[in-house]
Amino acid sequence: MRRIKEVLRLKLDCGLSHRQIVAALGVSLGAVSKFVSLAEGEGLIWAAIAGLDEDQIEARLCPKAAPAKRRRAPPDCGLIHRELRRKGVTLQLLWEEYVEAHRADATYRYTQFCQLYRDHVGQLKRSMRQEHRAGEKLFADFAGQTLVILDPAGGPAGAAHFLVAVLGASNYTYACATAAEGMVDWIGGMVGALTYYGGVTDLIVPDNPKALILDADRYEPRANRTALDFAAHYGTVILPARPRKPQDKAKVEVSVQIVERWILARLRHRRFFSLHEVNVAVAELLDELNNRPFKKLPGNRREWFERLDRPVLKPLPALPYRVAFFKRCRVNIDYHVDVDGHYYSVPHALARQEVEARITGGTVEILYHGKRVASHAKNTRKGAHTTVADHMPAAHRAHMEWTPGRFLNWAASIGVAVAGVVRHLLTDRPHPEMGYRACLGLLALAKQYGNDRLEAACTRALVIGAPSRKSVASILKAGLDQQPLPGTRQLDLTLPAHANVRGPDYYH
Repeated sequence: MRRIKEVLRLKLDCGLSHRQIVAALGVSLGAVSKFVSLAEGEGLIWAAIAGLDEDQIEARLCPKAAPAKRRRAPPDCGLIHRELRRKGVTLQLLWEEYVEAHRADATYRYTQFCQLYRDHVGQLKRSMRQEHRAGEKLFADFAGQTLVILDPAGGPAGAAHFLVAVLGASNYTYACATAAEGMVDWIGGMVGALTYYGGVTDLIVPDNPKALILDADRYEPRANRTALDFAAHYGTVILPARPRKPQDKAKVEVSVQIVERWILARLRHRRFFSLHEVNVAVAELLDELNNRPFKKLPGNRREWFERLDRPVLKPLPALPYRVAFFKRCRVNIDYHVDVDGHYYSVPHALARQEVEARITGGTVEILYHGKRVASHAKNTRKGAHTTVADHMPAAHRAHMEWTPGRFLNWAASIGVAVAGVVRHLLTDRPHPEMGYRACLGLLALAKQYGNDRLEAACTRALVIGAPSRKSVASILKAGLDQQPLPGTRQLDLTLPAHANVRGPDYYH
């Protein structure tokens, strides 16, 4: 602590020596010499400075003014807050860029730079203080407010519910009207959101709706099969917020409030007769909302989206997702599965196996261990079958390829009698297909006995009035096809005398 005034008092007023002053005040000899010399150089006497304080005396002795402090360049905290949402960007990197950009000016050191940013963040809303990386998360939730849909007579016909989605980094907001809050509405709304953004985020963070989440576990939540299928289609992950932890989705909580205040409140006096009309009105106000400037940050939602999220969003698939329902099925022995009363074929090797049916509006796909093994156009006919030939065993496929005309042509190529038996087999039953197997049996007999014997056997079968496969097979087996037909002239044969031979009189 300086004691300039006391040194000069003891010297100029009391007349003490330098060493006596040192001993009295405990200051250095050099300091005493310095201030006494300055006073003598200025021609000061004690009476002239007795009424001055320390600072005034120092100003008289040392009139050189202290150099003015250089004004430091302030960092752009709004820009820092936005840039931190880009992947890989840190405060250290932004500080280095800040120093490089203000080479000619005085700059803050890294610690002061960080403190200035933290002070700025502390002035923002709580929801804005969370750090969200660009392209990382899409938050979604339903608003509590609804709008009435009217019927043509002007009475209430239903209510429009509103799904709200928001990107974590840019706050770019999407909203649409749905008929309810079920699974189809959730999935349809998120498909609309991803289409609106033109890309896909790494994560989708909904609440824990029963329409999507089977088990709302705090640590291992489990989504339903349709939600997982939706996520797989877009190459993203559904990660629901923790139960009873609204801070996990604070971003969408704020966005829901904004949509209710800036969109739904403006529509409260309008009359709507369909969801389409509501969505048209919402889309117009949504553009206005995303173009409104932020209050405490530079730019608006659309500008932040174009700079932050759009460049890093994953591309959309070629086709939008169509909501699918899943059903566990067991393949019947005839290699068909029952889906809503209609039977669809699968590869015959999967008979008796458990499979999964994926059902959309127009198709039915069969999955085995997650791999698609069959796909059919959806058919609502109860009890009917949809069969793909490639799913059938070779023998069944060959059977399927036969037609009445083909059987008749084959029979005619052998002979008139075979054609007559085949025609009888095809026409003697309620449906021609019921005689296919019998005709195939005749074909097998032709391979076994030859065409000539088959023609002869069929001739005998027609003569005796038994044109069936069994009859023809019996004739061939007994060799009767090689015997003269009944009613033709035969040689008289004398029966040998034997006790067991009965004469014609025995039957009278």
